[in-house]
Amino acid sequence: MNSYSPARALPHLVLVGGGHSHVQVLKRHRERPFAARVSIVLDQPESVYSGMVPGFVAGQYTTADLTIDVWALARTANVRVIDGAATRIDTERGRIEVADRAPVHFDTVSIDIGSTVAGLDLPGVREHALATRPIGQFVARLDARLAARADSSLSDAHDNAPIVVVGAGAAGMELAWCLRARTKRPVVLIGAPSPVWSWSQARRQDDVKLVPGKVVEVTAQGARLDSGETLEAALVVWATGASALPLGAASDLPCDNGYICVGPTLQVEGHPNVYAVGDCARVLDPRTGKPIPKAGVYAVREGPVLCANLDARLTGTAQQPYVPQRDFLALLNRGDGTAVGKRSGLTFAGPWVWRLKDRIDRRFMAMFQVIDAQGGPVQMVGAAAMPDMACGGCAAKVGPAELHRALAALPAAPPDPTVELGLAKPDDAAVVRIPGTDVRIGLTVDAFTAFCDDPWVVGRVAATNAVNDLYVKGIEPRWALAMVAVPDEPGMLEEVMSGMRSTLDALGISLVGGHSVRADVLSVGLSVTGTLEGAADAAGASGNSSPVLRTGGAADGDVLLLTRGLGSGVLLRANGFGWARGAHVREAMRWMARPHRDAAQALRGLEVHDATDVTGFGLYGHLAGMLARSSPTLTADIEIAQLPLYSGVSDLFAAGVRSTFHAQNARGVPGVPVSGPARHTHGMAEIGFDPQTAGPLMLVVPESAVADVVAALAAVDEPAIRIGTVRFGATEIVLH
Repeated sequence: MNSYSPARALPHLVLVGGGHSHVQVLKRHRERPFAARVSIVLDQPESVYSGMVPGFVAGQYTTADLTIDVWALARTANVRVIDGAATRIDTERGRIEVADRAPVHFDTVSIDIGSTVAGLDLPGVREHALATRPIGQFVARLDARLAARADSSLSDAHDNAPIVVVGAGAAGMELAWCLRARTKRPVVLIGAPSPVWSWSQARRQDDVKLVPGKVVEVTAQGARLDSGETLEAALVVWATGASALPLGAASDLPCDNGYICVGPTLQVEGHPNVYAVGDCARVLDPRTGKPIPKAGVYAVREGPVLCANLDARLTGTAQQPYVPQRDFLALLNRGDGTAVGKRSGLTFAGPWVWRLKDRIDRRFMAMFQVIDAQGGPVQMVGAAAMPDMACGGCAAKVGPAELHRALAALPAAPPDPTVELGLAKPDDAAVVRIPGTDVRIGLTVDAFTAFCDDPWVVGRVAATNAVNDLYVKGIEPRWALAMVAVPDEPGMLEEVMSGMRSTLDALGISLVGGHSVRADVLSVGLSVTGTLEGAADAAGASGNSSPVLRTGGAADGDVLLLTRGLGSGVLLRANGFGWARGAHVREAMRWMARPHRDAAQALRGLEVHDATDVTGFGLYGHLAGMLARSSPTLTADIEIAQLPLYSGVSDLFAAGVRSTFHAQNARGVPGVPVSGPARHTHGMAEIGFDPQTAGPLMLVVPESAVADVVAALAAVDEPAIRIGTVRFGATEIVLH
């Protein structure tokens, strides 16, 4: 799954959003693949199941209980994940515009993005109230405020004030009950009496007060009503009715108050290749001609029909109408171990109703859980049984041992006085002088096969990885040439080049040309040329004023600093199979796409004896190269426990996940004692062999300059972690 070689001649089905219906589409594709290439556009890697949010508020569920990792679920189904928010569906050109990245082409698209809540633009609502949508943000913010009780709105000064819930529908009712159960505070529900209020109160006397009216302003002290009355509140929860998100109207799709109008088969009116489901869609009940309510129970029931109709469209068979259920079982959680229910005009309540609701909700969630409560995969093969399909990114290099043998077998190159830094003393970049001048330029070339199935991200990170080789030496990149080997997939070359340009343009680097060829697997490379100021030699002979960071200048007692985390090889490997949390993969990819320019500029004028960026050969491989070019030779003492890791790496590594390039790196740096006490103490000694794509900087800094270097990097939001020291001795790496 890590080669990301797309099937040809298949239509492209794109899902926009990770709602209740789309997770069913992902599950169906995993079990019985559609006759299509499938992608999903996600503005958040996780989706929260709305039916369990009140139970979370009451303290009955953890965040993991009600969260679906849609990113990981998609990867288990071999569905391409596009990280971003869709802003417009261009039906004429067949593409989806996504914020801050290239458009995504589609043949068929389905939209399931949910809705927001009404009234957010009223004075003070965004500043002082907790809106229930987006649900994921609501869950995180509410949990922080209730659990810590440190927010000013729940301070001692508000001990006698109630919690105010705005909106008296089913969602507001459940939240009011569950807030009351968890906080033991009085709760006031503001809104017009609804049928839900009537039938739910018929079962037992309630401890939630209903105040009819409309909120016109929220302040730090409470809520002001249209009657002029002001209610003091410890907390205001905004649970008003649904309001459409802007995507439908921005796309010129037929809309009713912003909701996308669909027909009986869930196809958008006038657009047979566009579907919409859930709260973002206006679906008419064929029996009444009226829109069905915005409720999760309908979105869940739309899922199987959407799956069937997408399959029918892709195979050219007849589609089926969606007929909303005439009546359904309504269950409302009271937060105290009881629930209230209604079906066919009958109401019922008690602990058994809560147990019924809990069982139904957990059964639904279990169908889509691929990541467990500890953040690891629910199902994963052992390390020995892992598929051996080669990893991409910087893990697609030729092994260090093979590379060294090949270079050693070559005859010595003819002397060239213009070469200041080259194969005679290999480093991250080459430096040459233009004959007859003092003009010096730096050069590098880098290429790799795709490490994920998003061409835009591959192009963006490939450019970052290439320019980093110049930045680490203090060389200013100016021009780039691209080399792209691309499969025959519509729009892929455009996405790759757009991703590449997104990095280069922001850095002021001109893409001046390149070459493209057809291939079975996407590969991206860049040759980058930069300039150096002054005439100092590449070894930094003129001292710290040189624009080139020192190479081979490490000294006894110097400190080793590492920026950012390690473990991208592990995460990318796990991502290929849906074994890693989407949030962890997204975090790592965003770091990988961030060039080292700001860090390099922050280090100008500071005392740095040597520097490199950690990429395909791993921490130990690049460290060994750094030690080898030092004179006299040095030994590195590494504190394994201090090595920074990306989120999720430790558990995946302990479970046996390894990049396919890990073993080659281990063979290329012999003598590292990973099986000694360090491994038994920390369990992570071998992480130094993990290949990094667009990895961290490793700096050799004298003890006296460490504080200044750390502070300078912190000023540009770049971490700097002390991982060890160097000392005189044989060239080796010692682990502690």
